[in-house]
Amino acid sequence: MKTNISNQLALISLAISAFAIGSAEFISVGLLPLIKDSFDVTIPIASLTVSLYAIGGAFGAPILTPLTNRFKRKTVLILIMVVFIIANIFAGVATSFAFLIAMRILSAFAHGVFMSIATTIAADLVPPHKRSSAIAMMFTGLTVATITGVPFGTWIGQTFGYEMSFYTIAGIGLISLIANIMFVPKHLTEYEQAPIIKQLSVFKNKPLMTLYLITTLGYGGTFVVYTYLTEILTHILGYDTNSIVIILILYGVMVAIGNTLGGKLTNNDPTRSLTFIFLLQALTLLLLGLTIHLHVFGLISILLMGLFAFMNVPGLQLIVVIFAERHSKETVNFASSLNISSFNLGITFGSVIGGFILNHFTLSLTPYFAFIMVILASALMFTINKRESTETLEVAK
Repeated sequence: MKTNISNQLALISLAISAFAIGSAEFISVGLLPLIKDSFDVTIPIASLTVSLYAIGGAFGAPILTPLTNRFKRKTVLILIMVVFIIANIFAGVATSFAFLIAMRILSAFAHGVFMSIATTIAADLVPPHKRSSAIAMMFTGLTVATITGVPFGTWIGQTFGYEMSFYTIAGIGLISLIANIMFVPKHLTEYEQAPIIKQLSVFKNKPLMTLYLITTLGYGGTFVVYTYLTEILTHILGYDTNSIVIILILYGVMVAIGNTLGGKLTNNDPTRSLTFIFLLQALTLLLLGLTIHLHVFGLISILLMGLFAFMNVPGLQLIVVIFAERHSKETVNFASSLNISSFNLGITFGSVIGGFILNHFTLSLTPYFAFIMVILASALMFTINKRESTETLEVAK
């Protein structure tokens, strides 16, 4: 019983860290006008604090994670949070835009490594049949950050100056650092990590590479629509500004529910569960396309989209860990980091595709393009599930 409580406290500590990191990732979106005025730059230049962070998160994880493999995972976790805290403090005191960008990239590097290491720690804290739920609990911090962290951080910036937003995030990071030191077990199971050359053999692992493509398509598909959600709510469905705030909060609640459900549904037979999750996600996007001009039914479709938006995340991370362990336990951290990159690439591709549709077609077509991406993810996951079932039957014989 004591062990269960200790593990729960460790997972909560990881979730708090994820909350701080998630808030840091998106905070610049709400602070762009303040950063523009403070450093006398244009909005497109100020937006580099968002785009370069995303690039840093995508490429930092697979590049830096192998370099930390000779350290114990708890040590890496603590070092990451220290770097994260320092980066956000210095972002607050930055006197030049170039230095602010440098600190944002440093924070993004910490983000990428944290998500890959924290995933493997969370999975190891619980019995095998609860691993996906543990990963979901850790990711809950990231989910909550999109609901409350970013709006709250933006309000702080607008009220007290953008610098205070970064200081607040650093303060939350400090709380999580203390919690991690206190509650994350000292003696985690450590796997001897392969040399970097052997780590790269992950790229020859076809099932893993297929999973990374599934992550990019399935997770990124929703962002074809989500990136322009406010525009859809305003200009197509006709909701006013006050209503949109409430809708976005409800959307965030649906995301949180979906994340938790996704963890429970993918604890057992994750490939089969994810096949159906992606299928339902695709059908919801198709439904949104059909109802996008209907005031009430369009809103219901959007909230359903939120339910499935994060439902695939814990299962995808769990399958990557499982497949990597089969291939070589020495490459698990690196394999996990590549999936974190796939999530970030999915966000990037989704928003770029949405922008292309907006410029060349019409906003109301975004759900159909999103549907195509997610249905492809479901089809690919079906082939993986079929292969898994066949191999299981062969072993049974």
